[in-house]
Amino acid sequence: MIAGFSRAITTLLAPLLALTAFLLILFSYLSPTLMLSTQVALLVVSPSTALTNSSSASVDGPNVFLGALGSCSRPNKEASVTCTVPTVSPTYNLSVLPSNAPDLLTAPTSTTPAFIAVSLAFTVIFLFMYTFTAHRGTLGRIGAHFERPGVQRATAWIGLLGFLIGITSFLVLFMWFWKAVDDFNDDISKIGSDAPELIASLSNGFVMVWVAYAFYAVPLVSSLAKLHVAGGKA
Repeated sequence: MIAGFSRAITTLLAPLLALTAFLLILFSYLSPTLMLSTQVALLVVSPSTALTNSSSASVDGPNVFLGALGSCSRPNKEASVTCTVPTVSPTYNLSVLPSNAPDLLTAPTSTTPAFIAVSLAFTVIFLFMYTFTAHRGTLGRIGAHFERPGVQRATAWIGLLGFLIGITSFLVLFMWFWKAVDDFNDDISKIGSDAPELIASLSNGFVMVWVAYAFYAVPLVSSLAKLHVAGGKA
């Protein structure tokens, strides 16, 4: 029973988790400029009175959605969304914000989005290599190539590189945007009653990323365990 359960995790669950992780990371990376313009972002500036007075009345106003590749914005809830051209060195369009809004929301260095793109390339290669390795018995003569220790070693290394580069890059983005949110909200609070009715907050893109890397860890650990067992038999 335990052997069957272990096999199910290795051959069925782990590849599905790897695929889910890749898609979650990809969606978080491409949003909001290329997809899910108002649903997924790393940082959001939205209308709110929470920083300017004690009431929590609902207000309408500008929204800005920031991501790794650019930004989307709209002057109010009824207006259409306008997005910048996606690039690894974006300049965020904050023109919908009032003139007295803090000018503190800048993009990170271009190397961070570029490293995320590299990690995604490693991740998709790992996804295919791990899946083929796990199902090598059903691939016939082609599957024999995935029995080789060198292929399994390469699979583990590619997966590890994709994981480390990706999670490190998103941690850099997280710290960058966390500091931007704190500084933006602090400046709004200091202005007082004349401050624009805005608030900045980290958004659901980071939640998707942390869930993705938790899923990613399952096939990665499985691949590293296979490598360790193979090394012990050698």
